[in-house]
Amino acid sequence: MKYIPRQIESELLLAFRHFSGLILTGPRRAGKTTLLRKLFPKAQYYLLEDPDIIARLRSDPRSFIEEIQPPAILDEIQNVPEILNYVRTHMDRSPQKKGQWLLTGSQEAPLMKGVTESLAGRAAVFHLLPLSILETPKVSLLKGGFPEVLAHPSVSHTYFRSYIQTYLERDVRSISSIRDLATFRRFLSLLASRCGQILNRTDLAAPLGVTVPTISEWLNILEITSQIILAPPFYENFGKRLIKSPKLYFYDSGLVCYLLGIESEKMLNHSTFLGPIFEGFVASEIIKRQINLGRPRQLYYFRDQQGLEVDFLVPMGDRKLVLLEAKASRTALPETGDSLFRLSKAISDYEVNSLLIYRPLKETESILTLRPNIKALSLEKLLSILR
Repeated sequence: MKYIPRQIESELLLAFRHFSGLILTGPRRAGKTTLLRKLFPKAQYYLLEDPDIIARLRSDPRSFIEEIQPPAILDEIQNVPEILNYVRTHMDRSPQKKGQWLLTGSQEAPLMKGVTESLAGRAAVFHLLPLSILETPKVSLLKGGFPEVLAHPSVSHTYFRSYIQTYLERDVRSISSIRDLATFRRFLSLLASRCGQILNRTDLAAPLGVTVPTISEWLNILEITSQIILAPPFYENFGKRLIKSPKLYFYDSGLVCYLLGIESEKMLNHSTFLGPIFEGFVASEIIKRQINLGRPRQLYYFRDQQGLEVDFLVPMGDRKLVLLEAKASRTALPETGDSLFRLSKAISDYEVNSLLIYRPLKETESILTLRPNIKALSLEKLLSILR
């Protein structure tokens, strides 16, 4: 598959002109290396998973860094985070030179700790997720957005099996001393079956025979490595008693389908998980849109103890709020907007825009008015609104 331009490119190019370094984090195989090598073809490239390079770095890091003629890409820097101090020294020697160091890492939190200590103020930090529907129409509920899956969809099952094995062996074990990987694999499948639900750690711990703190640790690992989304409840109560636990989603719907054993569009369309998978797909696309535009991740849900629930709330600044319901249906019915109507009536301090996101057969279908102040539209149209 030929190179697909990424929406984050303009943000990267702008930062390249104003900072000594760029740091691009994100899940493994999201396309970080491909993106940087395409945008900066003249940069020297060093893969910090190569045993020879790692050995040289650890035996004499200063000499290795001094031999590099920037701009240079240091790929998967979380494997040798101790060299960040030497990169910082090199930056400080010529602070007027911009766009010198391009660093990637697959583990956001551990890498960010080193960045905070070593490169604060010197490097601009970005996060790359798998491909979005705005970047290519090949992204889908069944296949997700990983570039290699979209390039070779016929072997997606093999790809995801290998991805999980690689993820377990590299990222998970480098963050935590998990010994029972078989139980962790079961945990991943169990978690996929809870997609779209309010998180209940006790409910996850019991069938696996592990403790609640262990579940919390594993969830933290998945969040650090950008595998899952934990959407918090909206922080204002609108005069209601709220549920306080987050809702759970996966960043990639293709991975969820693999974990649930869904192998075809027919299986997906007849699955009881279709609704939650679509809801998670919407959540992921919203966050991708926010990140690619250089904005903070802001995605919440609402549910009170009386049962009123709205899938997503997206703050838009200046006391503006978008309320969203995600329905996998091909038809938008007026009654599906009831919860949007009820919550919007309870909000007085925001300018509210209430939208139902569904799956019209043709993405070019116009925006429908379900009832006063509630409209129905496709996910693509929603993302164009969230600018």
